[in-house]
This record gives sequence, structure tokens and C-alpha cells, in this order.
Amino acid sequence: MKNKGIIYILALAVFLIGTIEYIITGVIEMIAMDLGVSTSEAGLLVTVFALAAAIIAPMLITLTINADRKKLLMTTLGVFIASNGLMLVDLTYESLLWVRIIQGASGGIATVVAMAVATRLVEKEKRGNAIGIILMGLSSSLVLGVPIGTFFSEMFGWRVLFILISLLSILPLFIIYKKVPAIKEEEKVTIRMQLSILKNPTILIALVITLLYVGGYATLFTYITPFLQATSSLSMNEISGVLFLAGVCSFVGSKIGGQLADAKGSKFTIYLGLLLQGATLLLFALAGVNLFVLIVVLMIFMLATWSISPAQQLFLVTLAPRNPDIALSVNTSFIQFGFALGSGLGGLVVSRTSVLYLNWLGFAAVCIALLLAILLFKKMSSRTEK
Repeated sequence: MKNKGIIYILALAVFLIGTIEYIITGVIEMIAMDLGVSTSEAGLLVTVFALAAAIIAPMLITLTINADRKKLLMTTLGVFIASNGLMLVDLTYESLLWVRIIQGASGGIATVVAMAVATRLVEKEKRGNAIGIILMGLSSSLVLGVPIGTFFSEMFGWRVLFILISLLSILPLFIIYKKVPAIKEEEKVTIRMQLSILKNPTILIALVITLLYVGGYATLFTYITPFLQATSSLSMNEISGVLFLAGVCSFVGSKIGGQLADAKGSKFTIYLGLLLQGATLLLFALAGVNLFVLIVVLMIFMLATWSISPAQQLFLVTLAPRNPDIALSVNTSFIQFGFALGSGLGGLVVSRTSVLYLNWLGFAAVCIALLLAILLFKKMSSRTEK
């Protein structure tokens, strides 16, 4: 694969962005105490980041579609670095919310542009692998970034972590400046051309599939700790170990998904991922019978879910070859909305019934996603045969 080193540098940038997004969950009590707010108010620091990445980032990408991708990536990464530096200032809670919005918007744009740049720096048959590597950066922020960040925050304070990430982000910024070539659209892309993507029924169905499979994942995984407590006799330390293994599987799943998408195609990888995701959600109903079975099912669930994403991203790039940034950006928004939908519906299930029923809600969502995928690919096959 060409420019493999640069692809991993882009993945490092995405890793650092992902760490900044998720780290709040690990130190939320510390932040709430320091700012003098409730835990739920501190939780809004996570929410506004995600909403900025889901809503503001696609709008700004739309407006900057004709800009040099290298300059846009460097600018947004620079803003992200500067916003992290602001965390050292003793700002009010309300001011920090605005800083998190800036982080979410700049980080969201940088993540999407990093994926788009990666697809243009490698051979066409290696684009899925490149996207998989970038997504490995995102998944590894959950595996390594959050626990390591939490550890450092407890030692030096949560504000120091943001400064450390800011300093580390200078490295990918410098290498992007030195190694990534200027990348611009060969033909000018208008707003109307970009909006036409959303009028494409094939792309819209693909985006709904993203919403549903991510929602099915988030429904259970948002509440995985109470689920494990209810279905096993694991201690909190043991659950932490299991979740670390689950994170490793998400990391590996991203890599395998990208490689499979290149070798077997997006269709095969999406089908396989959805089938395994649905099957494991079904098997969670029996997982409480045996601890080993429970852990194996969870590991396969993580591998399957995270293998779908690079294939889905590659599929959208092929559907919108002239506007890959827009397609990737909108899909990223649907991923964020999927997390919000899944965690919200999961919360309703937990509050009204039991955490043990979460897998059934997730299973229903994934089944609908699989049905839509079958209809979508069948429609596309019949269209090519004519």
C-alpha cells in the first residue's frame, strides 16, 4: 500500500481526537467536582462535542468542499490543538461548553477529511484498508486513550491531559504539512451537487443502515457494565479487564473489516458483519449460562460491529466518488446519531423493564439493517444486470 506511514499518522491524529471526545466519560466526576456542577451537567460536555461533530462538521465540510484538503485538514487540526490549550485556562462551565463545541466541530471535520485524504493517497484497491486503519485510530482511543487518559488525569489533573493531547497533536500536524500533497477537486463542486447526494435513495438507505447497526450496538454497549453485572459474578476489576479485551476486538475489527472490504468487497463484509452482530445479540440471551460463552459472544460482537464501518464507508465512497468527503461526513453524522438513538432507547428499556432485555432491542435494530442491506444490494444487482 502506498503512503502507509502517512496513513498511520492520519490514524494517530484521529486517535487523539477520539481520546478528547471520550475522555470525559472516564473523569466525569472529577470534572463535575472541579467545575461545581452536577454529573449530568458535566455529561453535557460529551453531548455537545458529539452534536457539533454530527451537525456543524458536515455543514462546514459542505461549504469548504472546493478547498485544498491538506490546508483544511491542517487548519481544523490547528483549531483543535488551540481549543485543547484553552482547557488550561480557568474557564466557567458555560465557556467550556463552547470550547467543546469548537473541539467537536474541528475534530469532526479533521476526522472525515483524514479518511477522505487516506482514500486518495493509496491505490484504489486499498481504499478499504486505508479507511480501516483510520478507524483503528478511532477505536483505539476507546481501548487505550480513555484508560490511559483517566490514569494521567488522576495523577496530574484532568486539565493537564488536554494540554498533553494538544502537544502530541503537533506531531501529526507537522508530518501532514511535510508529507501530504495538496489535494483539490479537479472540477468545482457546487452546493446543489453536494445536496444531490442526499436525494440519492441508495445513499439514503445506506445511511439508515448505518443508523440502525450503530444504534443496535449502542443499545447494549452503552449499558454493558450493568449488563455484565446482571449476567455474571464478575467484579468491577474483572469487568474492566473484559471491557479492555472488548476494546481490543473493536480495534482488530476495524482492521479486518478494511482488509475484507478490499479483498471480498463491501457487500460481503457488510453482510457478514451484520449477520454476526445479529447472531451475537441473539446469543446474549443465553450468555448468562456460562461465563466463557458470555465473554466469547461479547468479543465476536465487538469484532463484527467494528468490521462493518470501514466497509460501509468504502461503499459510500464508491457511491459518491466525486464527493467522498460529503458522503463520509454525513455517514459520520449518522454514526453519532446512532449512538444517541441506541443509548436513549436503551435507557428507556433499562428504566421500564430490565437491562437483560437490551440485546433484544439491539437485535431488532440489526435485523432491520440486514433486511435493508439485502433489499439495497438486490436492487443494485438487478440494476446492473439490465
